Amino acid sequence: MNGMSKTYGLSVREGRLMKDDKPYKGVGVNYFNAFARRLANASDRSYLQGFKELASYRIPFVRFMAGGYWPNDNRLYLEDKAGYFALMDDFVKAAEEAGIGLIPSLFWYHSNVPDLAGEPRNSWGDPNSRTIGFMREYIREVVSRYERSPAIWGWEFGNEYNLEQDLPSAPDHRPPVVPHMGTPEQRSDQDDLSSDHVYTALRLFAEEVRKYDNHRMIVSGNSIPRPSQWNQREHGKFEQDTEDQFKIMLGLDNPDPFDVISTHYYLYEGDRFNRPQDMDRSMQLMQEAASERGKPLFIGEFGVSETVEDGRIDHELAKARFTEMVHSLEKADVPLSALWVYDYEPQPTCTVTGRNERAYQLKLLEEWNRRLTEDSSGE
Repeated sequence: MNGMSKTYGLSVREGRLMKDDKPYKGVGVNYFNAFARRLANASDRSYLQGFKELASYRIPFVRFMAGGYWPNDNRLYLEDKAGYFALMDDFVKAAEEAGIGLIPSLFWYHSNVPDLAGEPRNSWGDPNSRTIGFMREYIREVVSRYERSPAIWGWEFGNEYNLEQDLPSAPDHRPPVVPHMGTPEQRSDQDDLSSDHVYTALRLFAEEVRKYDNHRMIVSGNSIPRPSQWNQREHGKFEQDTEDQFKIMLGLDNPDPFDVISTHYYLYEGDRFNRPQDMDRSMQLMQEAASERGKPLFIGEFGVSETVEDGRIDHELAKARFTEMVHSLEKADVPLSALWVYDYEPQPTCTVTGRNERAYQLKLLEEWNRRLTEDSSGE
């Protein structure tokens, strides 16, 4: 891209998110399987109506899985790349026409690519592995193809790899064995991930993306660290981290050249820092960690399930909790965030559309985006 070319999407300048050369803040949604549906059924273009509805609520962007989940979901890409990219071209064009930004998560599920490559999951840590070779090829093909699309807002590596790393109980948390979906028939300790494996993959991903796109933000896709993430890495124990250790892990999990701090946040029960979880304090700490590193904070998932502790569905309690969460994010001045999840039937107590009992969530996001737009116009 030469100096006279227009830049698209979101970039980071001096620690601030920028769009069209202006500071930007916004809240979008996770439209997780919008493209995956098309892979499963070539006639499924339900994202056309989805984009239209999201645009009506002033939702500016979506985060989505840009590929298959299980190895067998990638059959079209492996056997007919022209056919695969014809589907993705249509998806990207639909977003362009609807005015919806896209944050594609290129390698969503942590065992998918190693399984495709016939390697164990720790191959993410080997720069010479077939896993990394596949990653590089897919980045080249996707990023170079859509680098000029105004719909692409940023590039994400995958989903919550950091929650898989340095687990003292790793043998109990290996990827599932589902041979009819393309997984191997057994797992071993070679499928256990360390943070060093993940950090190697992250670095190589970001370096490869920068070969084809020199300005869009690059996102790890990592979640908020586990309450014991630092102690897992340093001592192999599920012991609660301190606030300072929490901030250290946020930095390590989003290394340079990643230019945002990626986290996900939910109202889980349980302690953090050896005390009951405090949402406002967690937001403050994440903002501090981001600011100290000169990177804006991206909460790539947030939301509330309507299932309460005894398994009951409680719409009103969920609505109150969701409203509280939105207020907390807004009070913390989080510059970029995305609701989990839009139009995803497999999660019936979380899925949000403009036609179900959780449509109020889209309305709250619409109002929040309006305030963010008004605030930015006054800067």
